[in-house]
Amino acid sequence: MKAVARAIGSLWRTSTYLRWVYLLLGAALVLAFILVDSALGAVAADLGLPKVATGIVWVLIGLVPPVVLGLLPAVREVEGIAVESLLAVRFDERPLGPARTWPQRRRTAAWFCLHLLAGGVVGILSTIVFGVGAIWLAAPFRSAGSREIVPGLSYDIRGDWTDLWMPAAAIGGLAGLFLLSAAVGALLAYLAPRVLGPTAAERIELLEQQTATLAERNRLARELHDSVGHALSLVTIQAAAARRVLSSDPDFAETALAAMETSARAALADLDHVLGLLRDDRRPGSGTTPQATLGGLDRLVEATRAGGITIEVERSGDLDQLPAAVSREAYRIVQEGLTNAIRHAGRPAGELAVELSIRLDTSGLRLTVTNQIAGKSDHSGGGRGLAGIRERVAVLRGTVDAGPFTADDVPLWRLAVRLPVSMTKG
Repeated sequence: MKAVARAIGSLWRTSTYLRWVYLLLGAALVLAFILVDSALGAVAADLGLPKVATGIVWVLIGLVPPVVLGLLPAVREVEGIAVESLLAVRFDERPLGPARTWPQRRRTAAWFCLHLLAGGVVGILSTIVFGVGAIWLAAPFRSAGSREIVPGLSYDIRGDWTDLWMPAAAIGGLAGLFLLSAAVGALLAYLAPRVLGPTAAERIELLEQQTATLAERNRLARELHDSVGHALSLVTIQAAAARRVLSSDPDFAETALAAMETSARAALADLDHVLGLLRDDRRPGSGTTPQATLGGLDRLVEATRAGGITIEVERSGDLDQLPAAVSREAYRIVQEGLTNAIRHAGRPAGELAVELSIRLDTSGLRLTVTNQIAGKSDHSGGGRGLAGIRERVAVLRGTVDAGPFTADDVPLWRLAVRLPVSMTKG
């Protein structure tokens, strides 16, 4: 009884009639192919071929056009729209795009032929049920006698209450047609994601692409945090220094303001570059703007010194021999280390001294940033600085050591990073 109740209940659902419409689309396509096949068959008949050859030609005429049309890339997209709209199917790939590979084309062609087959059957049944149903619904209102539906098929009207079976049969036929359409549509809805949707290998490839995109956007976020954060820290401390000496040392104030302008322009350029990549439809990482490396270390140091900060730099080893990826990440680590020193030192720029050490030898690249702090350090506050450094170092399989220490009763903070490198540039 539950099955009967569910079947009757499906007649009140919109999805039942949407599935019927989807099948009628297949029937309409079948009719179009029949017209084309009839024209081609007439041409083949005029060739005077043997019966076997003519039969083969008819089979080819019936099969080749649907298969060829189904192999077109756009058919997958069109079928996907129809399946989503009328069969209420949701694909993993949204929206379902054109077929990009031959396996996708072959599966789309198979689905297209299945759509035509199911639609053709339901279309024929719909024609019969609606045609005969219309006649039988009107049977009680017609005079007694024999009526011919089509040549060779007739029915008798008695002109009394016994004719009521015909309207009942017509209504039952319509209900059966829609129930059959719902069942066939449900089967197609079950098969659609498996035939039209991505395969397991394609899902893995799609997930890998999404993972790569997210990883690239995360990298861009770190770049934006490091470059713009450093520039804003410099602008803040330079503005404070310029304000304090504006009347007593206008030359220094002018220098600080010029440095602020340079830092702001650099931050704006970095911001514009990153936002451009995020807006770009190209694959992430396809930007052509060069990224900063340790080759630009002198500019970074001078920009920091322009704010009145004392920086002592110690370098050893040929940094030009560093691999490009290591040099880029090392630059960002140094930049973030200087930014943290400026933010968390707890003292004016004129009193802030930073020691920067960069050593390259056979054991790897060692970066050390040391600065004085005012009592208890807040380097480990809510910022993303140290977390970003650790993420960069982890990618390169290096180590990070950051924390406060005391030397000659002076509280200091030290960031020490070691990156393993091979001495081959690239």
